[in-house]
Amino acid sequence: MNELEVAGFLFGVAGVVLTLKENVWCFPVGLINVAVSLFLFYNQKLYADAIQQSVYIILLTYGWFGWLHGEKKNVLQISKSTSSLLISCLFIWMTGTFILGYLLQNYTDASTPWPDSAATILSFIAQWMIAKKKLENWLLWIVVNISYIAIYVYKDLLLYAVLFFVYLILALAGFYAWKKEMKTYAR
Repeated sequence: MNELEVAGFLFGVAGVVLTLKENVWCFPVGLINVAVSLFLFYNQKLYADAIQQSVYIILLTYGWFGWLHGEKKNVLQISKSTSSLLISCLFIWMTGTFILGYLLQNYTDASTPWPDSAATILSFIAQWMIAKKKLENWLLWIVVNISYIAIYVYKDLLLYAVLFFVYLILALAGFYAWKKEMKTYAR
């Protein structure tokens, strides 16, 4: 455990708690977490995770803008994904996992190319869904968090494994909180 891991842990928990509460500060706090995690993962040869953190800079900035300005100048509200969106996301996940896993396995010294790639691509989809305030983002994060707990235990990043266990609990809480919030729209 080092200072980067501790900082990533603290900013990571804060960012998810703020997301759960639909607080726009989740985005700048998340950007700090991403910067810290990028360096940590690169040093651990978790290249898909490092790439993921780089892409998160773009996705967090996109989400921050969307939450501040809404869609068509209205406040962005939580909504459910359509079946066609979910099928598209599944296709993107499968294709992205294959491409990234293949590249990492064949052209790098990545330590866990396939599991890391699968979790990374699913994380991209979940983060995009947060930017759009899609309820199902939390379900994807549950799968992602379970995957990363296993990867980080394997890599002996125990504080990050604990962090992703906390994320798992927060994802469950987030799903139920956002689902409850959606019911208030119907009233």
